[in-house]
Amino acid sequence: MKKSILSIVATYFFSICLSQKISKEQYIQTYKDFAIREMKRMGIPASITLAQGLLETESGNSDLVKRSNNHFGIKCKSSWTAEGVSHDDDAPGECFRSYKDAEGSYRDHSNYLRGSDRYAFLFQLDPRDYRGWAYGLKKAGYATNPRYPEILIKNIEDNNLQQYTLSAVNDVPIFNASRYKDDPAEEKEIKKIIKNTSPGEDKILITTVAEHKITINGSMAIFAAKGRSLLAIATENNINLEKLLEFNDRQNDGLLEKDQNIFLEKKSREGASDFYMVAQNESLYDVAQKNGIRLQSLLEYNNINEDDRIYTGTRLYLRPPAKTGNASAVKLSEPVAQQEKTAELKTHEVQPKEGLYTISKKYGITVQQLKEWNNLEGDDLKIGQQLIISK
Repeated sequence: MKKSILSIVATYFFSICLSQKISKEQYIQTYKDFAIREMKRMGIPASITLAQGLLETESGNSDLVKRSNNHFGIKCKSSWTAEGVSHDDDAPGECFRSYKDAEGSYRDHSNYLRGSDRYAFLFQLDPRDYRGWAYGLKKAGYATNPRYPEILIKNIEDNNLQQYTLSAVNDVPIFNASRYKDDPAEEKEIKKIIKNTSPGEDKILITTVAEHKITINGSMAIFAAKGRSLLAIATENNINLEKLLEFNDRQNDGLLEKDQNIFLEKKSREGASDFYMVAQNESLYDVAQKNGIRLQSLLEYNNINEDDRIYTGTRLYLRPPAKTGNASAVKLSEPVAQQEKTAELKTHEVQPKEGLYTISKKYGITVQQLKEWNNLEGDDLKIGQQLIISK
């Protein structure tokens, strides 16, 4: 709910900014919560994020930010398939990323830094070290202005932006860089920029729709939203519909009933790990899709049927049991003791600004326990997510 309120407030404020000039203080107060939340999500110091926003947008008054909601001067590059606007920068008519709102820009800024190898060294710094971050961004090639670090530092110190970093420093996530993957992209319209021959705004022509491709257990996939058509996904990716259904263990075409991974090629017969602990409300199909393993293989390894009911906490083999050193079949008939244990499972609903560290401290458990009990690979949490906090 708070996320929605922040977006509404920022959007309302942005509409006002289009007609009048705003101050640095107004910019900071409007977007500081986005910066704090992104620090907790991805680890970029809130002070650095706000200082960059102030500089890149001229405190929210630049022509680029008013036309595109681009707060960080991030250019399209070859990997960007969503909206863009033409803007004169280092060269005339360069393509800059465009977003539907400021929140999208702040989120993409975090993903951009975290997902690029050239910025990886920055995340080894203490998040309170804004000077190290400022000079590191310049060293990594974020900007061409030789005074870029000094300007960021001045923005931070003159406007006391360090207070926002300090407010979130205890919730900064710890990432395993080798396992990091960027957020699955939301469904977006690909737009092609066509410059006008007369003065005025650039025309934008909608051409198609696409999601970013990701790799799960060695197989190419996309993260598709609820309501997406499998036929549309097949068409957009030049795949025969029957093949797409086969890749995803489905019999019929239709609209997706929930957000999920959709594979664009055959899934592996074996998982990346030996076992998987079933999370709340997960089906066998969900487990297969989440781990990038063929459903039939999952059923064979565990000596179960597709319509068998599985319980929260059930350990499923993702590889042949013989390879794991344990060839016994999975027991799906929940014994009384297990029923009592399941009934006693305590859960916690994730609140705004909460991270794994905060939740673990609240219940006197470790972050590793939280991850194991809830089958979490990364550190990202969603508001409203239910976490098992006691077993």
